Amino acid sequence: MIDLTGKSIVVTGGGAGIGLGIVRQCIAAGADVTVLEINSNAQDAVANVGADFVQVDVRDADALATVVAGLDRCDGLVNNAGITIQTPLSELSLEDMDKLWSINQRAVLLLSKLLTDKLAASGAGSIVNIASNHAKASARDYEAYAGTKGAIVAMSRALAWSLGPKNIRVNALAPGLTMTEAVTKVAESHDGMMETFNSLHATGRVNSVDDIGKVAAFLLSEASAAITGSEIIADQGMSARLGALP
Repeated sequence: MIDLTGKSIVVTGGGAGIGLGIVRQCIAAGADVTVLEINSNAQDAVANVGADFVQVDVRDADALATVVAGLDRCDGLVNNAGITIQTPLSELSLEDMDKLWSINQRAVLLLSKLLTDKLAASGAGSIVNIASNHAKASARDYEAYAGTKGAIVAMSRALAWSLGPKNIRVNALAPGLTMTEAVTKVAESHDGMMETFNSLHATGRVNSVDDIGKVAAFLLSEASAAITGSEIIADQGMSARLGALP
């Protein structure tokens, strides 16, 4: 059983989807969780699972610095906030590129930097950066998105070496297709879509948000003390298949 008793964990984008699954599993393991979330409508969902809610845009460096300064301690950080843009390359705008980069990539590096001292003070800090299996195997029109997720994996490896001497571990967690609210809506709106989704996975089923939450909680815990600088792919075998579907 994963034990995070007495740990203070910060989760970005924890108001819904994978982020809320991570929050829920960290709390189940005994942690105190602070959620950094841009969407004010998520406040009730966060409160309902027992976490603290702070409204902040991870693109706002000054606001993030203020939030970090107000934290008493931090034993673990989950950089989960992110967006997906699937756009043909010919239509991809500079605004799209900048939005993806600032949320998916820059915020990960910035918050890791801002929380380094507090994580080091814990004596056994852990950072989990949420990447994607798109960092390994992607698809048409995902160039910009896949690039940010690949960057997260690369940054996590380097951060592991930079922060290792401070007793901070850093890993990238790469989910595949996961039953977030958006994916559930798509599955329910098309006959046979759920069966198609399930067929893409070696286990015959799609991740739940709590599947990913449990892996994140493990990486935050002392049970994963030997793991740093790693990419953990959690996609029910989706990216392990050779060749196209029949």
